[in-house]
Amino acid sequence: MTGLIVHSDQGFQYTSHAYHDMLPKVGARISMSRRGNCYDNASMESFFSHLKTEGLLSI
Repeated sequence: MTGLIVHSDQGFQYTSHAYHDMLPKVGARISMSRRGNCYDNASMESFFSHLKTEGLLSI
């Protein structure tokens, strides 16, 4: 399997028809977490939280 896979939660912006129509046009596939599963992207959210904090402190 090749190509870009975009993984997101089921927030309203990611479940919109416009978003679902746009991704295949740019060559991306959709991947979503199950409803109510907050742990599948917790590690990435933690990483970006630290990245933002460190980036803001270094300015």
